[in-house]
Amino acid sequence: MNEYKIMDQEENQTFVVTQSYQNLLSNFHKLTDQGGSIVHVVGAPGTGKSTNIYAAVNELGLNFYEAKLPIPSLDLNSRDVFNLMVKSMREDLGVKTSESLFDGLKKFDAVLFADQFHDYHVVNEECAGFSQWTDYAGFKSFNFYLTCIYEYLRHRNDFKNVNMVLQTAWRIYMGGKKKDLFTDMGPFSRLAVSLLGIPFEVVEISYSEEETINIVKSHLSDTNSDEIKQYIKRYGNKPRFICQAIKTSL
Repeated sequence: MNEYKIMDQEENQTFVVTQSYQNLLSNFHKLTDQGGSIVHVVGAPGTGKSTNIYAAVNELGLNFYEAKLPIPSLDLNSRDVFNLMVKSMREDLGVKTSESLFDGLKKFDAVLFADQFHDYHVVNEECAGFSQWTDYAGFKSFNFYLTCIYEYLRHRNDFKNVNMVLQTAWRIYMGGKKKDLFTDMGPFSRLAVSLLGIPFEVVEISYSEEETINIVKSHLSDTNSDEIKQYIKRYGNKPRFICQAIKTSL
């Protein structure tokens, strides 16, 4: 289902303004005036988190650095993946030390961890993406997040000058189905988002039925509202999945 998945700013040709987008725009507007912010953008798969992020970046003219994570092997452990992430950033910015890396990152309005980080395998099939690695590593991948927290605390003074925007999802398997902790588990997801919002800024991407219909029509103008509503009953308010399903049925 990659035809309607936006991987970078240049692909973002069709966009519909929603309430979620306005919330994101308001949050991103603050990034030019402060440092040390960590913004988590959450939302169910298929809602277009990347689409909203790239649209806000373009509208505000923000200077973002987008982290990439090409993983050569799924057998890497958590520390290996963390070191690979840092190495990728250093190579991108042409620096050799941690101090130089922070100096480079603080020149940007924010550092973005989105699809180029999570799903780099879509860009280059010869590499694995972070999302594939976490599926493969299972519970062991939790050590990666512990490593990130440890390194953040070690360098917390340096991070005071760096804003970060993270496209955040936490996939778990329940009843043989993959679900997102922050969006697919009812009241528990509401609690998880509330807890995440205590230490961080959180923006959730979600849509009303009317907003979903407008988004789908922006991609598939010949589709009528009643038809789209039938797909909403099946997929929920997830425009990417609905567009792909309609396109497949044509």
